Amino acid sequence: MMGQLKLISRGVENPNCNPSEEGGVNGEKLTDLGNGSHVVYIPRFLGYDKSWEYFNYLDKHIPWTRPTIRVFGKPFLQPRDVCYIASKGLKELSYSGYKPDAYSWEDFPPLEEILDKVHKAFPGSHFNSLLLNRYKGGNDYVGWHADDEKLYGSNPEIASISFGCERDFILKKKPNKRCKVEGESPSKRAKKNDSYTFKLKHGSVLVMRGNTQHDWLHSVPKRAKADSARINLTFRRIM
Repeated sequence: MMGQLKLISRGVENPNCNPSEEGGVNGEKLTDLGNGSHVVYIPRFLGYDKSWEYFNYLDKHIPWTRPTIRVFGKPFLQPRDVCYIASKGLKELSYSGYKPDAYSWEDFPPLEEILDKVHKAFPGSHFNSLLLNRYKGGNDYVGWHADDEKLYGSNPEIASISFGCERDFILKKKPNKRCKVEGESPSKRAKKNDSYTFKLKHGSVLVMRGNTQHDWLHSVPKRAKADSARINLTFRRIM
């Protein structure tokens, strides 16, 4: 099991920015989701111009593919482009009937550079794989899911870096059947904060940790006004 990540400001670019109203360097926001689930969001993790350099490199040099996956047993063209990077000797990744080929970190030096920045910013992290997503416009999306595959361990920590067009990232609590069994009233359940929305900015990082993948689902929904591309890097650790 991966240990808790501790954020330090020296791993974040633009260290001279003033703390925001949220109380963190570069607008850092820690959201306690309850029951041991936490999200850290830093809207200015990487510098603006440097982030565009990364975006342009990734857009042009990554071998993007748009695979066919299976949803409820039926073939479905995945609504975004993907690419997969992994260290040697790791278990094979498989989701929705799709097994992506794993490229090497050495094939794309800027990705090694970004990984190093993430590790410096979050001591204790040991990410060894990366799933890249490219959303070409507002009709590209990812539906509700949790990254709870067994190869990530019992409490996976996932760092998500965004470049390009801003998109909404939404978390919602998984249905709690126990509440119904125990007879909790709908009015009492309504008082709980069961969803959160983060506007993922260019150069930002969002880290999910603790029990987040057990208790919460997340998605990047369609947005008609999102008229340009977004590239997302999700760093993970395969156990």
